[in-house]
Amino acid sequence: MDAVTRLLWWLLAGSAGGSNRGRILCELFQTPRNANDLATVLHLDYKTVRHHLEVLEKNRLITEMGSGYGKMYFPSDLLETHKVTFETIWSKIGKKQITEHKP
Repeated sequence: MDAVTRLLWWLLAGSAGGSNRGRILCELFQTPRNANDLATVLHLDYKTVRHHLEVLEKNRLITEMGSGYGKMYFPSDLLETHKVTFETIWSKIGKKQITEHKP
């Protein structure tokens, strides 16, 4: 297992908030968004989204352009290169995690 695969498994399945990070990445693969858009589309608190964006950016899975409120987020080149790995992991754990965390 390569380093990026281990990283994705840890960020999505092995740590708290993995389901939200996976949902954010799915959205960003569809269209670039700012934090407010992500919060609205995913029905998450804005501060929660900001936290997960920081985690994803720190781990080089997303990149940003712009500043302030209009800052847009995109999948990084690293994540684009490993998109199939993300999709494989997410297909195994994504729906299960979301279902387990619904109130």
